[in-house]
Amino acid sequence: MAANFVIPAKMKAWVYREHGNAADVLGLDPELEVPEVQEGQVLVKVLAAALNPIDTHRVTGVFQLPGFSLPAVPGYDLAGIVVKVDRKVKELKVGDEVFGIADEHGTLAEYTAVKESSLALKPKKLSFAESASLPLAIQTAHGGLERAGLCPGMSLLVLGGAGGVGTLAIQLGKEVFGAARVAATCSTGKLDLMKSLGADLAIDYTKVNFEDLPEKFDVVYDAVGQSERAVKAVKPGGSVVTIAEHNKTLPPPAFSFIGKSDGSTLEKLNPFLESRKVKPVIDPKSPFPFTQAIEAFSYLQTGRAAGKVVIHPIP
Repeated sequence: MAANFVIPAKMKAWVYREHGNAADVLGLDPELEVPEVQEGQVLVKVLAAALNPIDTHRVTGVFQLPGFSLPAVPGYDLAGIVVKVDRKVKELKVGDEVFGIADEHGTLAEYTAVKESSLALKPKKLSFAESASLPLAIQTAHGGLERAGLCPGMSLLVLGGAGGVGTLAIQLGKEVFGAARVAATCSTGKLDLMKSLGADLAIDYTKVNFEDLPEKFDVVYDAVGQSERAVKAVKPGGSVVTIAEHNKTLPPPAFSFIGKSDGSTLEKLNPFLESRKVKPVIDPKSPFPFTQAIEAFSYLQTGRAAGKVVIHPIP
């Protein structure tokens, strides 16, 4: 089967060689070297990718990982086909359709090398574009709810319910964690979207201060960075998890959470995706073609996206 895939030496990829606004520093390189597969990695032919706020922070240099160096390819989320495997790879094989997070090489490229442990088999009933929209957001949503101790019968408030993580936190809260009541904040035009995802109460943040409502919640999931207000909406003994405030002292009982790449979480959630109990939400302006990656970044930075900004097809 390996003979079906001719892997070139060079590939097209979006690259930044200095930090700054994506529109200024991102460029399409038609001759970037295809990454070598290291121990425990597979080479994936990327068919779809998605953008997250952290991608913008990485390009601007606001967020930097230890040992990171330029030039670099942006992007974490991907869906594609395995075209080469290292001999220490145990489960995946050439030809497998996969989705997951690329930690090292970036996903706005025709090929990327990824640790086997960061990938899972793509849900059969989802397209590559839908699958690419999920990995970082669904793992961040799931991990945060798990750490916050959300249990069956509890109540959940999601701040920023229309974003990539928020749309999944609502659904996971209901379908996976068994929350009895889910509320979510959003702008006026997205109230119907909240209800369609299973929110029992959709709160228009342009008209209502959620912390002033008489109803309080067992868990508040803050996807927008409003922990000072969030702690006023939680019940005594409850918890507040924030994914948007990491380098500051948080008011108790708030704590920060950063999602990690973990293929086993994707495998665990696969049945909920196959059954469509948990649905990917892709912004109506998506997908952006590969040649319009800069436009995709610019749109993400407006903060107006409903769900995920996806890039597909990748040539």
